[in-house]
Amino acid sequence: MKNYNSLIFEISQPGRTAYSLPKNDVDTVELNEELPSHLLRSEEPELPEISELQLMRHYTALSNKNFGVETGFYPLGSCTMKYNPKRNEVAAKMSGFSAIHPLQPTNTTQGALQLMYELQEDLKEVTGMDAMTLQPAAGAQGEWTGLLILKAYHAKNGEGEQRKKILIPDSAHGTNPASAVVAGFDVVEIKSNERGTVDIEALKAAVGDDTAGLMLTNPNTLGLFEKDIAEMAEIIHDAGGLLYYDGANANAILGKSTPGMMGFDVVHLNLHKTFSTPHGGGGPGSGPVGVKLHLEPFLPVPRVEKEGDRYVVSSDYPDAIGRVKGYWGNFGVNVRAYSYIRTMGPEGLKQVSESAVLHANYLKSRLEPYFKTPYPQYCMHEFVLSGSNLKKHDVRTLDIAKRLLDFGIYAPTVYFPLIVEEALMIEPTETEPKEMLDEFADAMIQIVKEAEESPELLREAPHDKSVRRMDEVTASRKPVVVYQK
Repeated sequence: MKNYNSLIFEISQPGRTAYSLPKNDVDTVELNEELPSHLLRSEEPELPEISELQLMRHYTALSNKNFGVETGFYPLGSCTMKYNPKRNEVAAKMSGFSAIHPLQPTNTTQGALQLMYELQEDLKEVTGMDAMTLQPAAGAQGEWTGLLILKAYHAKNGEGEQRKKILIPDSAHGTNPASAVVAGFDVVEIKSNERGTVDIEALKAAVGDDTAGLMLTNPNTLGLFEKDIAEMAEIIHDAGGLLYYDGANANAILGKSTPGMMGFDVVHLNLHKTFSTPHGGGGPGSGPVGVKLHLEPFLPVPRVEKEGDRYVVSSDYPDAIGRVKGYWGNFGVNVRAYSYIRTMGPEGLKQVSESAVLHANYLKSRLEPYFKTPYPQYCMHEFVLSGSNLKKHDVRTLDIAKRLLDFGIYAPTVYFPLIVEEALMIEPTETEPKEMLDEFADAMIQIVKEAEESPELLREAPHDKSVRRMDEVTASRKPVVVYQK
């Protein structure tokens, strides 16, 4: 008997089907004469043949192997994998939102347009910006969109060819330099100081008349709030550059401060991280971009606007950078974010940040005695430890992460940020109870003791998962992605 760790091809038997279709009553068309020979199949496709019951068992077994926030603790630093209230899922599935088409006439989609318009207004309040677009489908696309806006601004001022450099701290999100390169800029890295924040003297030395702007992740990937923002803003603006705020870590500042208050010109948010959407496995996401008034002409089109008591869509903006996503952006994610914001209200959003910061500092205080702490000051919503003190036992951070899986806990982000040796990046979020934080801390402390007494236990972990350690170098360089008998 095949077990349900088997591939679907391995339980296949000729002649079995998991579906039943009525007889085809549509005339078939012979395409063989119209298609070139290299596009014609010479053999039947090798598809699995199984019964409906086998199909259901197979995919149910696969789903049971998945891990998510509703399965257990998921302290993935920088990703904010927090619990998402089900009321927001219910709202997104309402037929008035889920069954509409983006090409419907606007007089038939007034409710959806109202939601988008009001969400834009809410996000303007959250960020301190003057205008907002919901088009970008993810954080990285939001970064790219913001940089294109920045680029268009300099071009409009006749400095497009001159201002080619984007300054990015070494504590930034990894997508920042990638987005800048894709947008056509040269990247200049700014080193951190001994406190883990931007080195102001290094920033001053890098700024010039070729500076297009500064991209700042705040709090940065070390979980630290940049305390010299006002001085940074003055340095960049005096040089004719603009300030870009990576708002993916907005979970730490809701109701406390805004990028607009800090002097930034453009910001993106990750709605799926801060404002509720399950987003494991690379999606779905939404990365709205907000700008100050002087950058509003360059926002993408079409734009959702209000005229009297009606909501309209307009593309009449000659300086706009164009469309960056099909239709209106990732609408379902926007519905969830709208529901989340309206449910929480201003005080609720403020409490989100207060709880996230409190939880992170509590965990940090419990774990500091057992790991190296590269930056001992108070953190924001996440923090970074170093497992380098365990290298003397021939134990690496990867071994800690693998061993955590045996405790039913998802591993934190490891080896990032790159400026910390053997990094462990931990974000508990605001939705976890203290008992779960203590369970995680106890597991981490036990793993440290195991590293000292039985290091092979860690090096061979995980012990009870269907997939054990693999040769990661070979898997990366010679991946097997096609099934063969």
